[in-house]
Amino acid sequence: MKTYAIIPVSRFSQAKTRLSPTLSPLERENLLKAMLNDVISAISSSVDQVVVISSDRDVLNFVKDLNVNCLSEEGQTDLNGALTQAVEWCSDYASQVLIVPSDVPLIHQDQVQEMVELSSKWPVVIAPAKGGGTNAILCPTKGISMKFGDWSFFEHLKEAENLGVPWYIYDSFYLSLDVNTAEDLGEIMIHGFGTETRKFLKRIGLVVQSNHGTERLRVERK
Repeated sequence: MKTYAIIPVSRFSQAKTRLSPTLSPLERENLLKAMLNDVISAISSSVDQVVVISSDRDVLNFVKDLNVNCLSEEGQTDLNGALTQAVEWCSDYASQVLIVPSDVPLIHQDQVQEMVELSSKWPVVIAPAKGGGTNAILCPTKGISMKFGDWSFFEHLKEAENLGVPWYIYDSFYLSLDVNTAEDLGEIMIHGFGTETRKFLKRIGLVVQSNHGTERLRVERK
């Protein structure tokens, strides 16, 4: 049973705009590149092939030397449309796909391997994001519709239940963390030892401090 992984990637020019108070446009682009390196490195050894889909030619040029297949999005489509295109492409070669966003740099190779092994019993394996989204889903290439968006974790569970497909929740702190806020950057700096993402954040002079306000962590420049 072959497993292909799919990583959807937004345009570099649109990378992590919510971090604009903390990072410059170039820094946000380089952050996305570092996270992409970490995600691809973590999943490559546990799947048969990694597929990156994007509408940005610069993204596809960046990953083409990272031993992945590159798919260009067809037409003006949303995330679920792009993923549907990628899943359909993978269905010619694999019986299941692992979909992972580009912004979960704490993902570990052993977690990916465990999800793949779980799929022998549970056809749908879902790792929830801390905000109710989906940070990884392993599912068959046929039958499961993409439901990414608000509360997508629950939407994917509902999709599996409606189809009568057994599912398993893979609950992991490391997989629950996607990067959208300065506090998320702080979590990467605390927990991301060995990742390209943490190395990049340290290289641009960010430091993390404990905080007793509305946010637990405060990220500052040296």
